[in-house]
Amino acid sequence: MALSDNFKRGTIELLLLTLLNEEDKYGYQLASELEAKSDGNYTLKESSLYPPLYRLVEKGFITSRDQLVKGRNRVYYHIEPVGKEHLAQLQKDYLSLTKGTFKILGVDCLEEFGNEKE
Repeated sequence: MALSDNFKRGTIELLLLTLLNEEDKYGYQLASELEAKSDGNYTLKESSLYPPLYRLVEKGFITSRDQLVKGRNRVYYHIEPVGKEHLAQLQKDYLSLTKGTFKILGVDCLEEFGNEKE
């Protein structure tokens, strides 16, 4: 079972900034890495990817630049210092919330759920 859209909306900024903290990336690359690094558990259509990227640009957390690649224009995204600060706060908040959620659910570690995809 794929992640619900509500969960994705709640984590997309965190995950995009995390990937951009590694290196500059373009949209399709971000979508592909989200899926690959989550073992297929986090898929995002490109049409759902760009609105959060545009919001991050608007907030000044990331910038974009056009680059000509094989005769086509590709937009690369870059995390700015303020974006790195925002990422650190998002990570802290997410981990705190996750820890609290696990306590309420009575979960000690994710391994007890196995690696099954529903």
